[in-house]
Amino acid sequence: MALRNVPDSQFAYVVIVSRRARQLMIGGRPLIDNPRSRKTSRIAEEELQQGFLEYELPEVPDGSEEGESKRRK
Repeated sequence: MALRNVPDSQFAYVVIVSRRARQLMIGGRPLIDNPRSRKTSRIAEEELQQGFLEYELPEVPDGSEEGESKRRK
């Protein structure tokens, strides 16, 4: 099964799925009609893989010059 609309970072993937799973735990309705599992984390993962979840990743500033000046010598 090919994943679509999934972040490249595994950390971002886990954060998105866990936040959605929390929403489901407190009473949110699943965005898919017939989830394969009853577990909130699996439902959230399936929603992300099918492209139902929208997310925005923050831009990482290029701090290579700042990092050099803050390093201890």
